Amino acid sequence: MDCAYSNIRSTSLLSPFKPAFSFKKSHPLFTSALKLSKFKPPVLRNALGFDENGSFNTPSKVFMQEAIGAEYGEGFETFRQDGPLKVDVDFLNDRLQEGFLRRIRYAMKPDEAYGLIFSWDAVVDTQALKLNAWKQLAFEEGKAVPEDGDLQRLMLKAGADQVLHKVLLWAREESELDRLKLRLSQVYYDNLLRVREPIEGLLEWLDAVSTARIPCAVVSSLDRRKMVEALERMGLLKYFQAIVSEEDGMESIAHRFLSAAVKLDRKPSKCVVFEDDPRAITAAHNCTMMAVALIGTHRAYDLVQADLAVANFNELSVINLRRLFANRGSTFMDRQKQIIEKAPPKRKLTIDTIL
Repeated sequence: MDCAYSNIRSTSLLSPFKPAFSFKKSHPLFTSALKLSKFKPPVLRNALGFDENGSFNTPSKVFMQEAIGAEYGEGFETFRQDGPLKVDVDFLNDRLQEGFLRRIRYAMKPDEAYGLIFSWDAVVDTQALKLNAWKQLAFEEGKAVPEDGDLQRLMLKAGADQVLHKVLLWAREESELDRLKLRLSQVYYDNLLRVREPIEGLLEWLDAVSTARIPCAVVSSLDRRKMVEALERMGLLKYFQAIVSEEDGMESIAHRFLSAAVKLDRKPSKCVVFEDDPRAITAAHNCTMMAVALIGTHRAYDLVQADLAVANFNELSVINLRRLFANRGSTFMDRQKQIIEKAPPKRKLTIDTIL
């Protein structure tokens, strides 16, 4: 990676207390040294999830349905010395164009031109973690989680507020709702600390793309230290050149994908997102990215908008990435009128007889 962002490099990603998007030197994307930050300063937390005041304050986005984002190609806003700068999809696709030497390299090694972005749900079985957290909370509160599969899927998709207040009817007062949400987050993180294995086939897939020298990023609403610790336990940290976490301050799914593209120094239109959520697949397409869906949490017919759907990573090969981009820019999916060529009239054979 020759990108000059200080947090694009994998080594800088291991420091959880460094402000997100800090610059040490200029980059072609931004003409002057600047500090990218969101509208509110990041909250510093230690490894156990306690903030600077010593109170437990885990990210609420874990059990919250986030905005898709970039519906009209909009991105996120950054700040520099001469004022705010809006970074949208078209801006990144234009400014992250490959230089002459890199185009020559990519012509010889086309796989290196791609960037792979993995959601946290495509790395760890977060659905099992969430369901176990709900079951443990129910046990502590003397309640029961419904056994109906559709209700359980709703519990995993919807926000904790809606589930507690309208689905399970466990809390009506605001104080009780906050207490249950906080305990739910605590249980989730306790379970995350015990995860030792990624989802099926991921390690082999990351090893294959690493051999092909394709850069990878992982995105999540978790704080950076928890992500790094979990990746280290699973032996996956070495495969990711970039991490987008809560400290980056992204407000939607699409914004996290765009932030990952910037950190990988790849155009959004050259990135592939690995997700299991239809809303995240929509966010990837809003960012002009390709989307590979993992069937499991959602049924196959819920993922029809993905460019490719697989049961697990074992079904993938690097050649699949090339095929995803093979027809980009063509009209092969456009509706066309079928032209039926008329066969030439058959020649009538006549036999002349001499009488």
